[in-house]
Amino acid sequence: MTRLWSEIHCEHIIAKVSLVATHFTNYADHPMAITRLSLTNFRNHGAVELAAAPGLVVLHGANGAGKTNILEALSLLTPGRGLRGAALPDMARDDAAAGFAVYADWQGAGQGPPAALGTGVAADRPTRRLVRINGAAAAASSLAEWLAVLWLTPAMDRLWQDSAGGRRRFVDRLVLALEPGHALHSNRLEAALRARGKLLADPRGFDRDWMRALEGQIGEHGAAVDGARLRTLAALTAELAQRTRDDDFPLPLITLFDGEGRERTEAWSADALAQMLAERRAIDAAAGRTTRGPQRDDLRVRHAASGRAAAHSSTGEQKGLLLSLILAHADCVARLRGSRPLLLLDEVAAHLDPGRRAALYRRLADAGGQCWLTGTEAALFADMPGPVTRFALGQGSVVKL
Repeated sequence: MTRLWSEIHCEHIIAKVSLVATHFTNYADHPMAITRLSLTNFRNHGAVELAAAPGLVVLHGANGAGKTNILEALSLLTPGRGLRGAALPDMARDDAAAGFAVYADWQGAGQGPPAALGTGVAADRPTRRLVRINGAAAAASSLAEWLAVLWLTPAMDRLWQDSAGGRRRFVDRLVLALEPGHALHSNRLEAALRARGKLLADPRGFDRDWMRALEGQIGEHGAAVDGARLRTLAALTAELAQRTRDDDFPLPLITLFDGEGRERTEAWSADALAQMLAERRAIDAAAGRTTRGPQRDDLRVRHAASGRAAAHSSTGEQKGLLLSLILAHADCVARLRGSRPLLLLDEVAAHLDPGRRAALYRRLADAGGQCWLTGTEAALFADMPGPVTRFALGQGSVVKL
């Protein structure tokens, strides 16, 4: 992997810039944009380099050409497993012997040189993710401090029929775009919950001091996760409240519920959460899991005009509600973080009628920022307002038009 990283990164190492100065100042008119993307042995792409500008970026080509793979590579420039949620070994090109690498030049909000962001795996350790920021090794969670990314894929059409866990992951992705520290708290919460579950399942009994320590960790990180979720949904609700019922896309009403079906309005405190867990040890041991807490919450969405739950709405309404949420959240991030997030919209145009498709393109162009869209036909994007960077994908080729 040393050779692979050096080939991709050595010529791109640049001076470090300040996170504080670059990321959270008010540069709403200066979009986040990927100016150059390089892929090495990623999915079906052996060696690909794309140069793009702020605005709309279109990737069109036949099924199997690798359009979604490019979006997936971009999504890996944030914490987590990307828009497919795939295992790292599955992302390497089948005939690759040196892992894979994703590299991007990213222009932040308003000032400073572009940042060099990279991630990949080594062939000898295919499950260990490596991250480099400006040439230096970094934790994957630190990527959220640099780049905010939101995406919509065809697989997400099942969100409203998915499990509560799937919707929590969707909410956490929204949170991460506003609060980069959320990734660290989420990871530590999951680790502490797993450790508590193993301790409760030990038939020989458990160390009460260790149990109290774990419940204290769950309280600390669970309260942080819970508070961030509620803040994000409140901000998104305020953003959606500015929409009108005759907007181009349906207006969603969003609510967070606990695992017992009660609406959540106040965040847990760390002490209250730890105390609740202590009181429920016997219940949780019998159930084989931690039965209450933020890890059991669920997002519910209703269509404002009809009052119907998203899960009971038509396929078109479900798609519209999801798209409306993503677009409103992008506006919310721009307002609160000071720069628009990177949007990745996979095959979204094919599922919209011509009127809504034109409305989507106008809204994306008017909002600014950078949005990458995929589709099988160039005609789907023929009337997009500019500026537009266009790429045609074939088997093994990416051509800028």
